[in-house]
Amino acid sequence: MAVATPSNSSPQKSRYAFIVIIFITFFLFTVFVFTKRALEPSLFLYKNHFIQIPFSSSSTNNTLISLSQSNSAPILDPPSSLLQSTSITPPTQEPSSQSEYNDENVQDPDRENENVQDPDGGNERSDLKNESSDQNGGENENPDVEMGGIPCDLYAGTWVRDEQYPLYKPGSCPHVDEAFDCQSNGRGDSEYLKWRWKPDGCDLPRFNASDFLVRLRGKRLMLVGDSMNRNQFESILCLLREGLHNKSRMYEIHGHKISKGRGYFSFKFQDYDCMVDFVLSHFLVKEGVRFDEKRRSNPTLSIDQIDRKAKRWMKADILVFNTGHWWAHGKTARGKNYYKEGDYLYPHFDVTEAFKRALKTWASWVDLNVNPKKQLIFYRGYSSSHFRGGDWDSGGSCKGEKEPAFSGALLDSYPLKMKIVDEVIKEMKVPVILLNVTRLTNFRKDGHPSIWGKKGSSRKQDCSHWCVPGVPDAWNELIYATLVFQQTKSKSKV
Repeated sequence: MAVATPSNSSPQKSRYAFIVIIFITFFLFTVFVFTKRALEPSLFLYKNHFIQIPFSSSSTNNTLISLSQSNSAPILDPPSSLLQSTSITPPTQEPSSQSEYNDENVQDPDRENENVQDPDGGNERSDLKNESSDQNGGENENPDVEMGGIPCDLYAGTWVRDEQYPLYKPGSCPHVDEAFDCQSNGRGDSEYLKWRWKPDGCDLPRFNASDFLVRLRGKRLMLVGDSMNRNQFESILCLLREGLHNKSRMYEIHGHKISKGRGYFSFKFQDYDCMVDFVLSHFLVKEGVRFDEKRRSNPTLSIDQIDRKAKRWMKADILVFNTGHWWAHGKTARGKNYYKEGDYLYPHFDVTEAFKRALKTWASWVDLNVNPKKQLIFYRGYSSSHFRGGDWDSGGSCKGEKEPAFSGALLDSYPLKMKIVDEVIKEMKVPVILLNVTRLTNFRKDGHPSIWGKKGSSRKQDCSHWCVPGVPDAWNELIYATLVFQQTKSKSKV
């Protein structure tokens, strides 16, 4: 009988199977690697819609401040347009009005009216940019991107006469409210309109309204702050209006005429599908009210809580923040039974420390809620007042000033508020561009409404705000220059 012998086929099959598995694994890995590399160029186009330029000029060092960990990493190539086009749907009008509080019913020319109306106050739009899954959680997603692109310190310079100024004719823009419309109110001199800001180390690009509108196509630019930012807001509306062939295609979407009694405006530029908004926020943190035992209401300021309208800020692609003048007077300066943290009301609290803590609250909100790949953030610095012989409520005057000051101690002054702003911005994770207008406004004692803040004249002078056209136009020219310089820098890296 034949005896069956064991076969070697089983070990051989196992060896072959092992070799096949190794080959398939290597093949799949190779496919994955090459597929990833093939995809990278197309994904790369969506990085950094806005190249960040954290520009700060402090009292001791007027240099670019880099928030990057690396000083030599190259800038990533931007998309073909600095500001890419997206669709914008105007916000629906929402009821609600939040009352703001004046200091013991005394009118301050730095401040808005009591009972500011805000038609967009209660519910937020359903299409808010609440992209928590795409947010960076407060960390810069591109820490190695080189910060720069500005050829010189734009805020160290002087004012030079330029007969091509102003950039729009006084009285020609319907979006200037009475308080800033100095020429229409009877101011007879016009030499204050003939000055252009000139940095020491470079030239600003000539303002081009049409080009600015192209850069804003499909975007929302929002100014958030006090009446100084409304001053700047009216200026930028008038500047951009000059780039429109058909000026009727620019309008306030709720039909509102600009006035200091309203806290929200939204202008659409129909041909460019872009929006320019103003949102009133005196302190950038939460204003409130408390009631004493006699049920009398008293204002409070929660320096550890962001302004209740902050969700609206997230609609914007470009944000310009400010606060400052409301910290200088009355209850805010005295700090008695006014400042809160949590549920605790301080019997007395130092205004400088309160300002610092409030600004850090704002900075934390920016770090946690702003996506630097999709949003560009400016903080506009404190603009100088020029009262002589008193203050806004004690007979202070700037009447008769007809040209800038080119000498004197005031030119080098840099308030403590701005040193705090410098410090806070340096510590932020999200890059913020400091629009540091303090020193350039030090010169312009001639640029205020003075008695021409209303038709006829006013006994109480306004030496804090600015005539429009006038000094705020330069602030908006600096925003435009920042965008132009950065795009030029990016193209040179290609």
